[in-house]
Amino acid sequence: MSQNLNNNSKNPDIKASELLERLELGEALKVLDVREPIEYHTYNIGGANISVGTLMDRLDELEWNEDDEIILVCKAGVRSRTAQSILQQNGYTNTRNLTGGLTAVQRLKS
Repeated sequence: MSQNLNNNSKNPDIKASELLERLELGEALKVLDVREPIEYHTYNIGGANISVGTLMDRLDELEWNEDDEIILVCKAGVRSRTAQSILQQNGYTNTRNLTGGLTAVQRLKS
């Protein structure tokens, strides 16, 4: 069985190591953090913050094109997987979920 939980092979998950490497190279990534605002303000890697519970009502706030690579992050990768489905159902074609969430990023940084 594949390690990639995303059934859509066009949108492979992104590992924390790849995300950190791309951030360190200074890439201007489109990151959508779907945790609650208090979680975002406690620790984040930048990007937009729209909680998964309000995403459907706030899609118009996204300033990205539907074919832009959008990296979805949350604490463990579960809420971001839900957000990925919401975006895909609304026409976003290049979404990637952060495997292991920000917990995996913090583990690599420590």
